Amino acid sequence: MHNETSILYKIAIPIVIGIGVILWMFYNEYQPGTWDLITFDTLTITAIILAWLFMLGRDFGLAWRFKEITDKQLTWHQAIKVTFLCEFASAITPSIVGGSALGMIFLKKEGIELGKGTALMLTTIFLDEILFVLLCPLIIAIIPTDTLFHNFELWDLEMKWIFWIAYSAIAIWTAILFIGIFIKPNGVKNLLISTFKLKWLKRWQNKIATIGENIVTTSKEIKKRPFKWWAKAFVATLVSWLSRFMVVNALLLAFAPLANQLLILCRQVSLWLILTICPTPGGSGLSEELFTNYYNDLISSGSMDIASIAIILALFWRIITYYVYLVIGVFLLPSFLKASNENKKQ
Repeated sequence: MHNETSILYKIAIPIVIGIGVILWMFYNEYQPGTWDLITFDTLTITAIILAWLFMLGRDFGLAWRFKEITDKQLTWHQAIKVTFLCEFASAITPSIVGGSALGMIFLKKEGIELGKGTALMLTTIFLDEILFVLLCPLIIAIIPTDTLFHNFELWDLEMKWIFWIAYSAIAIWTAILFIGIFIKPNGVKNLLISTFKLKWLKRWQNKIATIGENIVTTSKEIKKRPFKWWAKAFVATLVSWLSRFMVVNALLLAFAPLANQLLILCRQVSLWLILTICPTPGGSGLSEELFTNYYNDLISSGSMDIASIAIILALFWRIITYYVYLVIGVFLLPSFLKASNENKKQ
């Protein structure tokens, strides 16, 4: 009962934050009557359907990755269930933590030994991070920074500086994972533990020690995997993230049909990069604020108010990419908790 209450509380927090920000933006920027001016014609309906299809593509990519990294020990049904539970966990935990922190527990429920599950989930984190490390320099090379960030500011900082701060943090973390998994796992473990013995870092020492142990376990489990295994896992990761990014491409198709679709895609990469270090559950609050201000220069609304349209699009975006996983998780979680409690009693 205590676990269920705690989880319900964690579900409520991101919902309250996200909806609160949306309501605040509606109150300050929404122009009455804008919704009535939106015509749900063939283009608009097609765009919304495409957005949902891209989200299905994202779930397919994640489930495919779980099947591949577990050497097909999971069925498609099990892989999809683990995917939804991980996304639910991501939705109720700070973005900087993510759903992968609980992924090994979900995998154990599906028959994957805990040590192996821990190694595999750390591998998925590495794959996600290395994708951003590779994609971000590419989008900077393709799109001029003035066009990519269009002088947008957040917390009185230019978007480009927030972008590079986030990128630096992820690049450093990815380098630590790479060295730990493939080169010197025990060396990285000892370095992390030694670093977090410092007085101002000591509060996180136990968690860092656990991460260090996980890195060593991961190295033993997967560093000798063949190139084909890594290639399939990386392609699945790419399919999943590109599908997630292109949800916005689909949504903006209705209101910015002439906008540069490559620019929209590149802005999604930069937006999600920043959200990966967001301290709020599932990026609640920051996601909505970033979206409405980051894309408003691309919206061609005719007689409609651009700020109001941006808010409506942000709401659609969060429903498709975020709130739906809260709903799915609420349905899946009771059976998971029931099974977990039964296992404890045995």
